[in-house]
Amino acid sequence: MFRSSLSLIVAAVLLTACAGNKPAPAWRAESFSEETPFEYRSPATPNETCTVGQRALLSQGYQVESLQAQMVKGRKFFEPSPGHHMELAISLVCLPTQAGSVLYATALQTRYELKTSTTSAGVSVAGMGSISLPWLSDKDSLVKVGEETVADAEFYRRLFALIQSMEALTLAE
Repeated sequence: MFRSSLSLIVAAVLLTACAGNKPAPAWRAESFSEETPFEYRSPATPNETCTVGQRALLSQGYQVESLQAQMVKGRKFFEPSPGHHMELAISLVCLPTQAGSVLYATALQTRYELKTSTTSAGVSVAGMGSISLPWLSDKDSLVKVGEETVADAEFYRRLFALIQSMEALTLAE
């Protein structure tokens, strides 16, 4: 009786300890504040603003895909160290306002690691059983290990400063 009670207590403690390592849900940190680093206001039309945004991304080496006149997506790949790769994807959406347009930017960073998997060959012979041969094969592949929305206000300030400077040149022409 004592052992079964002790086993239940140990199991409960272990389950509680495992649950304690679980990260808090991301939605709890969402403030939905009116102040946002993801927004840039422009006196230009939405099409002009997205065109300037597209040029800004191209000027920084992003592969750009224009889905619609008012939506631009750009991707750039990085290798910060051997075996570690990152992709930064930026989406720009331009919408009309009474005074011009507003550009919303969202960046998504995806992290990959190079993983090696080893396989060996096996042979089965009826009546004799199976034999595993040391015929090894290594295969390298990139595995996604994480993904997050970039929420750093300074990142967006730099992006919008570039867009603003290029916009000033475009509107002056």
